[in-house]
Amino acid sequence: MNAQEYIDSTDIFHKHLKLNAIIVTGLTGEVHLNEVPAPISVIHPAELKARASTNIIGAIAREPGVSQITTGAAISKPVIRGLGYNRIVVVNDGIRQEGQQWGDEHGIEIDGSGVHSVEILKGPASLMYGSDAMAGVLIFHPVPIAALGKVQGSLSTEYQSNNGIIDYSLNASGNHQGFVWDARFSDKYAHAYRNKANGWVPNSGFRERAASGMLGLNRSWGFSRLKFSYYHLTPGIIEGEEEGAIGYMPGLPFQQVYHYKTVLDNTFRLGDGRLKALIGWQQNRRQEFDEAVDEYGLYFLLNTLNYDIKYQRENAKGWKYAAGVNGMLQSSQNKGEEYLIPDYRLLDAGAFATASKQLGASWVLSGGLRADIRLLHSLPLEKRFADFTRTFPGISGSIGAVRSISEKVHLRINLSRGFRAPNLSELASNGIHEGTLRYELGNKDLKPEYSLQGDIGLDFSSKYISGQLALFANRIDNYIFLTKTAEGNPPVFTYTSGNARLFGGEAHLDFHPVHCIHIGGTFSYVNGKQIGGTWLPMIPAPRLLTEIKYEFSHGMRLLNNAFVAIELDWNARQDHFYAVDDTETSTPSYTLLNMSAGTDIVIKGKRRASLYLMADNLLDTAWQSHLSRLKEVGIYNMGRNFTIKLIIPF
Repeated sequence: MNAQEYIDSTDIFHKHLKLNAIIVTGLTGEVHLNEVPAPISVIHPAELKARASTNIIGAIAREPGVSQITTGAAISKPVIRGLGYNRIVVVNDGIRQEGQQWGDEHGIEIDGSGVHSVEILKGPASLMYGSDAMAGVLIFHPVPIAALGKVQGSLSTEYQSNNGIIDYSLNASGNHQGFVWDARFSDKYAHAYRNKANGWVPNSGFRERAASGMLGLNRSWGFSRLKFSYYHLTPGIIEGEEEGAIGYMPGLPFQQVYHYKTVLDNTFRLGDGRLKALIGWQQNRRQEFDEAVDEYGLYFLLNTLNYDIKYQRENAKGWKYAAGVNGMLQSSQNKGEEYLIPDYRLLDAGAFATASKQLGASWVLSGGLRADIRLLHSLPLEKRFADFTRTFPGISGSIGAVRSISEKVHLRINLSRGFRAPNLSELASNGIHEGTLRYELGNKDLKPEYSLQGDIGLDFSSKYISGQLALFANRIDNYIFLTKTAEGNPPVFTYTSGNARLFGGEAHLDFHPVHCIHIGGTFSYVNGKQIGGTWLPMIPAPRLLTEIKYEFSHGMRLLNNAFVAIELDWNARQDHFYAVDDTETSTPSYTLLNMSAGTDIVIKGKRRASLYLMADNLLDTAWQSHLSRLKEVGIYNMGRNFTIKLIIPF
């Protein structure tokens, strides 16, 4: 049973009591969560279903240590412990997602309806993915394969009141004598959202459509699966204007984002080990329409070939180890009449080896090394972009230990070194970035980022109370960021670098005096600053989430797994901001009141449907997240929002 197969239990608040049952990718392949020294959390299916969000990143941004950079309701970028963009690797369908993630207003091209569970690794300890995994890794797991001899499916639908989201997803899968298949189609519409401060926010509507499929074969020797997917997002570009489209189709300016993917995933059993061989192709098309609905300005065409071959073995005289090679070939072209970055070619290759060892009944040691090389060739384009080639070698590593102080208490310690090569936008941008309302200039002399991070964590669980504490300290050499270098319309921003340090942590506490009542809370804090200089940009404010949840008795004839919950989401004032040339401003504190309820509907002993009701920002508070890119143009986040979600299995 791995993370995606950990079926939602009736009590999702007891997940930390089941660490021995949860298997994650960890540092050496699949290992039990209580054996991993690096901070890893898993969002289970029951938790995802009970959350209201406008995209999949919004659904996971409630986890301690995780936040999101938003551009309205359609676009969210993940942030882990104050680091985002190309410092996070997102894994979907087994390969790293490549979709122009360097852009501020470039979201993650993933259909949230097809995500079953999420695995979050915080920090650079993962050696499976190399460059760009400096902040951590998000792994999106699909719905598990149907059981042998079964055909199953589901219809899910959702409505949100604030921006009128109409969302539905149809899924069917089967397993006939080891021949497995899966198919899904999803569609989502949203008009402009509103709040107390701005009223309607023009051009904040969007449309999202996705389709995916899988064909595979399960045999005693392993399995082979062919996956393919299509994703299309049409978001409006919000410019802070008082007039504009508020209906279901955004007006000018807007984007058209297409993402195509094909993955061949194979696993072969070799004695006590497994050989995994994966190859994937993905294409990302990103178009911006500024003056006419049928005439794009910017048009980026990105093709990526991913490869990943690794061998994993367990129980080799108490050892677990993994070794492999992976990387990608990438080609980016400009197809529009406007330019921001040049055409380029990229070759990325890496090799890694990791291992873990159980020492007696109390200690688990694990660690590993990885070597990477990235070759980047920028192609000339008119007189704006020059031809140049850069080579970025890097070494990363991790070593850690888990000490079982008792059956109820675990201590985790980890030290890791991360590496990230500059992306092409940071090296060679030269143009107006319409989605960010600024002119961006790259710096081809930038050096790779290197991080050194220490983690220490403590887990405790008992019959009535449980908790987790995770602290970290991170130093990053050659930290790359944008700084304003000239005023104008738009202003000019240039990429620069300097050394930085970040520290902070997360805490979780759950008190359940009786089985049906849970009182819980999570706290997250990040402090980021240039060494000897200013605060770092885009650092989330301290956040405290508290919740009281009542679960009704299970085994009811009609309603099962029923619950009601009330939540307070408090975000502190953020006074630690990047204030150079008014790039950022402080953000006031705010508190949001949320409520939720849900139940399974059981008829004749079978679950026929699941129903969820949610109310976010119940008091209609006017609030601005410090990581909202619309804050500086006076746009507030979404006001009161009611959600109804229905899931019907068949």
